[in-house]
Amino acid sequence: LWKPLREAGATARAMLITAAAQTWRVPESSCSTEKGEVLHTGNGRRLRYGALVEKASALPVPQQVPLKDRKDFHLLGQPLARLDIPQKVNGSALFGMDAKVPNMLIARVLRCPVFGGKVADFNADNAKAVPGVRQVVEISSGVAVVADSYWAASQGVKALQVKWDEGPNASLGTEEMRRRFAEAAEKPGAVARNEGDFAKAMPGGAKQLEAVYEVPYLAHATMEPQNCTADVRKDGCDVWVSTQSQSTVHDVAVKITGLAPSEVKVHAMFLGGGFGRRGEGDFVADAVETSKAVGRPVKVIWTREDDMQHDFYRPMTYVRFWASLDSSGMPVAWMQRLVQPSLMRAKFNPHALESSRGVDGLSVEGAADLPYSIPNLRVEYVWNDPGIPIGFWRSVGNSVNGYVTESFLDEIAAAAGKDPYELRRRLLDKAPRHKAVLELAAEKAGWGKPLPQGRFRGIAVHESFGSFVAQVAEVSVARTGNVRVHRVVCAVDCGWTINPDTIKAQIEGAMVYGLTAALKGEITINNGRVEQSNFDNYQMLRMREMPEVEVYIVPSTEAPGGMGEPGAPPIASAVVNAIFAATGKRIRRLPIRPENLRTA
Repeated sequence: LWKPLREAGATARAMLITAAAQTWRVPESSCSTEKGEVLHTGNGRRLRYGALVEKASALPVPQQVPLKDRKDFHLLGQPLARLDIPQKVNGSALFGMDAKVPNMLIARVLRCPVFGGKVADFNADNAKAVPGVRQVVEISSGVAVVADSYWAASQGVKALQVKWDEGPNASLGTEEMRRRFAEAAEKPGAVARNEGDFAKAMPGGAKQLEAVYEVPYLAHATMEPQNCTADVRKDGCDVWVSTQSQSTVHDVAVKITGLAPSEVKVHAMFLGGGFGRRGEGDFVADAVETSKAVGRPVKVIWTREDDMQHDFYRPMTYVRFWASLDSSGMPVAWMQRLVQPSLMRAKFNPHALESSRGVDGLSVEGAADLPYSIPNLRVEYVWNDPGIPIGFWRSVGNSVNGYVTESFLDEIAAAAGKDPYELRRRLLDKAPRHKAVLELAAEKAGWGKPLPQGRFRGIAVHESFGSFVAQVAEVSVARTGNVRVHRVVCAVDCGWTINPDTIKAQIEGAMVYGLTAALKGEITINNGRVEQSNFDNYQMLRMREMPEVEVYIVPSTEAPGGMGEPGAPPIASAVVNAIFAATGKRIRRLPIRPENLRTA
């Protein structure tokens, strides 16, 4: 919305100047604006925008207004302190968990541990006997224990006796799902991109390569577990929540209460991590349904275990690659077949694939738009859904494809005996923005120059959400197989630079997220249940494990791209490519496991 918002601002400014000029009876050309005021350059008179609004709003809206020249910007492009930092540092910022409403009760919800299961029967007598427990009610997601305090609600949940109908997924496990995905990958998929003639070019090359890459389900692991406070009354509903989507919250509350949209109010709080998880409405439904049932304001609080085991996970994915190289080592054929559940079906429309010729556009983003000049290129998508809930995870399909495509390209470089940086440069002859960030990252990282003993470099480049990011990782691998990422150099072209401090912060944060996934992240299923439950067995990157990060921004006048997500996709591939340089071993299945790299 960069361009339309600039145009709207420039149009409003022109109307305010016209209003001031008419008020002073002076030419518009003698007026300018500064810090919320219109100035008359002739005698220094000033009028604040507020004093001109009524008159300006009655003027005809001009159709063509020149936009401010970049050289005249005072704020855009400058590092500006975020206004929320003092509140977050001094503790005055109010997150969803901090919501307090008069007469409020606290609730915990017990859910079926198996995805797709539901309540068959329950006995609430023991739970009701816990001091402080007020009511026990069945809601769509399970059974809610409502109490005066979180402690009482938690003790009530422990005492609650529930019989579950575990449904069709009661025996589902990760290895079974891997087998299904591998079988699905043997068959042709829906075509997301097709250039040249892969089938003809593949056998005609001087050398052929094949590889399989896998990534697991991943949880969001937001630092603040999911929570929501709702007050449902006959005349209205108020919801206090940490959310990435106020519209989703509003829609959920309207549907459950049956109230008119104007009678539902959403109070957006600070959120302790989102990453896509807080775009969902499940925890909102918990609170609204429970408040409606008990007739009082209710705050529903999830435990860490609830959050880890009832997430909407990044999809498990299985990817097959084929490539053929000519006699000079250049790739002449490339094919990727990606097996994954469909986010479009899960989040937007169960019939979404019917209208897109079987291709999930979210699954193939970062693959179907591969920037490399390869004459025969084919990308296929195969839908396979085991029944595990999936959702948007930081950078969506790019989080998978940034890893697999850049890792396989590194395999091509090794098979051809070519420097992985130089091969990318040659193949990016039609992708100048990719090439520019690649070259800047390599330059700043000292690509090709000697490293301290035991350290090795890997490189990757990826575009997502209109921003281009290249990363060079410096890595060492101990004899025990433990991987240490010492330094990451990142170059980013995100178009117009709005706030360079925010750009760097987002790259650093996305890198933590992507590194955690590469080195540690894995959700596994056994008997239909998530095996991980807390940060002891779903670990996070620790401060001592964080590499030094350098971020370099490419000056640009292109439209601004997104910055919350593009830093995550390249980091896994940069790291595993460095691991190959160090050990000669390819990491084709995440997370990176020390036992696969151990030499002692």
